[in-house]
Amino acid sequence: MSDPRNPNIENRTTPQYALYQRDNLLKVQEGNVPPFNTDPAKLEELAKEKLTQAGWYYASSNAGMSYTHLANRQAFYRHRIIPRMLVDTNTRDTATTIFGHKVAAPIGFAPIGINVIYNPLGELPVAKVASELNLPYCLSTAGSNSIESVGAANGNGPRFYQLYMPHDDELTLSLLKRAFDSGFTACILTVDTWQLGWRHDDVATSNYAFYRGVGADLGLTDPVFQRRLKEAGIDAEEQREAAGQMWIDAVWHGRAWTWNKVEWAIKEWKKISGGKPFCLKGIQSVADAKKCVELGVDGIVVSNHAGRQVDGAVASLDALEKIAQAVGDKIYIMYDSGVRGGADVFKALALGAKFVFVGRLWVYGLSIMGEHGVRHVMKSLLADFDILMNVAGFQSVDQITSDALESLPNSSTLVPTTSRL
Repeated sequence: MSDPRNPNIENRTTPQYALYQRDNLLKVQEGNVPPFNTDPAKLEELAKEKLTQAGWYYASSNAGMSYTHLANRQAFYRHRIIPRMLVDTNTRDTATTIFGHKVAAPIGFAPIGINVIYNPLGELPVAKVASELNLPYCLSTAGSNSIESVGAANGNGPRFYQLYMPHDDELTLSLLKRAFDSGFTACILTVDTWQLGWRHDDVATSNYAFYRGVGADLGLTDPVFQRRLKEAGIDAEEQREAAGQMWIDAVWHGRAWTWNKVEWAIKEWKKISGGKPFCLKGIQSVADAKKCVELGVDGIVVSNHAGRQVDGAVASLDALEKIAQAVGDKIYIMYDSGVRGGADVFKALALGAKFVFVGRLWVYGLSIMGEHGVRHVMKSLLADFDILMNVAGFQSVDQITSDALESLPNSSTLVPTTSRL
């Protein structure tokens, strides 16, 4: 397998993640086996066994009949990698840069809220592993730990703050200032979730942690929101459910914003942060991508929230291809939705993304084995990507272009399924 004496190990600027395969294959000599199987389907099955019904439903539910979720996976299937042989991949490196940060790979931790329903420590072990692996970590406004504690857990790691913007400007500014003071170096405003999409399993079981007084700590630790609670006569310690409801109703408020408010948010974040990057997450149309360029947005995340918001929507990977062709030379393009392995990361890069975020994979790892589970999932993904570059003949991330793919016609080739993957 991977030769631990390969000169590539010393020449590259990142660890040779491919060696993680060797490490796992050698475990039998220690009378041991790897922690768990990271095949996405088996990962999902194990997470379902470990989680409560509420935790499983929240992690796995999609909007409506899951057709957008299915479309995301179909889009990956129609693109095929064209390997190149006899390339000196002994000189390969997975490193890239994002917003001035040199990171280990074009892979980051997508913002996902309420991590405490997957593990008692919530976002803290996830942020810790992200720093350890030198991969960007995104903290959701719906997080279940304070901004400050997550920043501390992330140490010197690159981290970005994902904003759900309240209809309370003073509260928004407080959240942004806390994020900047805690070392978050970019703001990513999510624009597809003013309220949650219709998710049958969650609705049918009244599955909403915040309304049960669980997971609202990011908001409950905010000084402006604490004042709002006092004004409303709510004691956060004695009335956890009322406090949680008030917090999340301020964030997923069901009242849409417009481009004018985006301009305000850009200006305020730039003022608070001294000019750090401001991005929009949830872009799916070329017209919206062009508007982002026009307004001076620094980056966009092409995302359909992994199929959790608009059922029957365009596959995010198909949207990426069109958006990259239209504005790829004018704005920093990132991607998420439906990524399940190294080949998916590769395909998104080839279709125009500069960076790829993953979510459900590490959530399942967190659910299965906490910090160790997150580490095992993400090291396995890094190894998968590193090995793919090696055997497919790519020496660096910037060599991964559309020439590396053969794409089949854009048509639905799979029938609807109950699978979440």
